[in-house]
Amino acid sequence: MINLKELANKNRKFLQNTSENYYFSPGRVNLIGEHIDYHGGNVFPTAINLGTYGIVTKRDDKNFRFYSVNFPDFNPKIVSLDNLSYQEERNWANYASGIIDAFVALGHKIDHGLNILVYGNLPNGAGLSSSASLEVLIGVILRSEFNLQIDMLDIVKISQQVENRYIGVNCGIMDQFAIGMSKIDKAIYLDTNTLDYELVPLKLGKFTLVIANTNKKRSLSDSKYNERRSEGEQGIKILKDHGLSFDNLCELTIKDFEENKKYFSSQVIQNRIEHVIYENHRTISAVEALKNSDFIAFGKLMNQSHESLDVLYEVSCKELNTLVNAFIKYGAIGSRMTGAGFGGCTISLVETSIVDSVIEKVGQEYYEKIGYHADFYPVNTSDGSKKMESGDIE
Repeated sequence: MINLKELANKNRKFLQNTSENYYFSPGRVNLIGEHIDYHGGNVFPTAINLGTYGIVTKRDDKNFRFYSVNFPDFNPKIVSLDNLSYQEERNWANYASGIIDAFVALGHKIDHGLNILVYGNLPNGAGLSSSASLEVLIGVILRSEFNLQIDMLDIVKISQQVENRYIGVNCGIMDQFAIGMSKIDKAIYLDTNTLDYELVPLKLGKFTLVIANTNKKRSLSDSKYNERRSEGEQGIKILKDHGLSFDNLCELTIKDFEENKKYFSSQVIQNRIEHVIYENHRTISAVEALKNSDFIAFGKLMNQSHESLDVLYEVSCKELNTLVNAFIKYGAIGSRMTGAGFGGCTISLVETSIVDSVIEKVGQEYYEKIGYHADFYPVNTSDGSKKMESGDIE
């Protein structure tokens, strides 16, 4: 773990004074329930102990100054309370200025600036929600530093709205929800349609969750994401044209799908709908398996999820498949891609006693087949975004 006090002292020129507060906002990984959040499905994410740290000092003027330790070549980004509109030259700091802008628009009293030093240990572009982690972090900082009366669920909703309207990314709410609402040793069973949720115990016993990053540069994910959404809408229209009544696709049962799949003239559209319906029910089954500490059943559901994402939804790729197949080959009881696909990460359930050897073997096979290295992160669960207590700070 990084020594935060040492990091603050190294950046004292930026922070300007020695009365600082420390904050942490986790990343998240979705255990199962992929590409169904935009169809009102059930998802099952958990926050992880990698994320985004913020070190904050007060200013006497109206300027917010942001500096990322991860991007030392960028000068500090300065955002004035008098000009909170999106500006391309702010780069990553737009995520922060968007949150400030939303808080001000809602009438929260923010009457001076802050110096905010940011450090993240989430791998960039890996699909572990570094942008959502930063958004919720800034919301928590504003709530604490200005003594605002706002609960975490509202911060979560604001963060999603900022990403949709201010940044222009049409994401669902799962990422921000998991990052804000998680508790250690828990996963969130979330109905993305109603936002009803349950904190499910995630005590893995002799097992460890291992995230593997393909390190593949993703270029197709945005266009393919929109294409999948369009294909889903086509499937929904066909089902409704043949008499089915529903608001969200994930309201349908497996029986509904099997009785009506004959109406799909396109195998591609049928495959997309089949993935959504079955993946939603796999998530429900996975939650029950974990409640019963049936890790073998949970692992099988992870494997089935990946096969469906690969064959039916076609969002996997050679790199993801290589990792998943190698993890299973060398002893993982479950492995799947997680996130949008076409690169990014896998999540695997591995016996803790063999984690190191499995990572070594998988890493070697991946390099031999792909030609560059994957990165591996055995992770623990985490509480949601919070101000850090003195005992948490090194």
